Amino acid sequence: MEQIDYNLLLNIADLDGTPTGAYNLRRNGQGVERHSTENVLITPKTDKPGIDIYIKPYTKNESVHIPVIVTESGIKDLVYNDFIIGEGADVTIIAGCGIHNDGCDTSEHDGIHCFQIGKGARLKYVEKHYGEGNGTGGRILNPTTIVNMDEDSYCEMEMAQIGGVDSTIRETTANLKAGAKMVVLERLLTHGEQTAHSNMDVNLNGKDAAVQIISRSVAKDQSVQVFHPKAIGNDACRAHVQCDSIIMDDAKVSSIPEITANHADAQIVHEAAIGRINNDQLIKLQTFGLEEAEAENVIIQGFLK
Repeated sequence: MEQIDYNLLLNIADLDGTPTGAYNLRRNGQGVERHSTENVLITPKTDKPGIDIYIKPYTKNESVHIPVIVTESGIKDLVYNDFIIGEGADVTIIAGCGIHNDGCDTSEHDGIHCFQIGKGARLKYVEKHYGEGNGTGGRILNPTTIVNMDEDSYCEMEMAQIGGVDSTIRETTANLKAGAKMVVLERLLTHGEQTAHSNMDVNLNGKDAAVQIISRSVAKDQSVQVFHPKAIGNDACRAHVQCDSIIMDDAKVSSIPEITANHADAQIVHEAAIGRINNDQLIKLQTFGLEEAEAENVIIQGFLK
């Protein structure tokens, strides 16, 4: 481990050392360190790259860290991770990927994560993506997330891209059974000529299933963002989709929330807003002594929290 590695881990997982509890660290396409606990078993796959994470039923107050870091130029990493969360468990999983690229070749990490959340289980999942480095090579991250939720389970997902990623295509699919509840918070910052596409399909398949999708983004310079979240009600259910974006400079943002009701008692609402930073907020912060760029950054950071 070098200082670059530690810096990436701090940015994507708030780690300043070895985590407590269960963890798996992947570096430059290889698993380098792994630890299981009595209630959380992490095993490497035998047929393809990736890991299986088994969380025993009724496990409480445990966390799992599974960060990925890439520090070599030209790496193309594909990983398959499966999560089985037992009935009645209550856990937090902290993921994320950081790329440091000082070379001229593209570095890419594509992660396919599949979650099976047992009856009555609760999951908080945090995923941060981050890129840095002085090279001309690209930094690409393409996450695919599939979530299957059993009856009365709960899932909270925070998915953030906090800067430096040149291209990302996010694919998220969720299937909710009766009484399942899901909250998704997506936060995204792009600049330069970066591109970001986010597609999300949430299928509410059981009575009293519910989802809240909140997307907040800031697009700077010549970057391009496209959001396409879909909520599909197949039973008596509730859904709310909200997309808010700040657009700056010559950026382009497309927000396409979509709702479908296949049941008379499905209650589904969507809203979307794209706009510039409020001038009154800028002026107020500048009266406190901030330069315009500093004031903009304060507003952006507050918006993305």
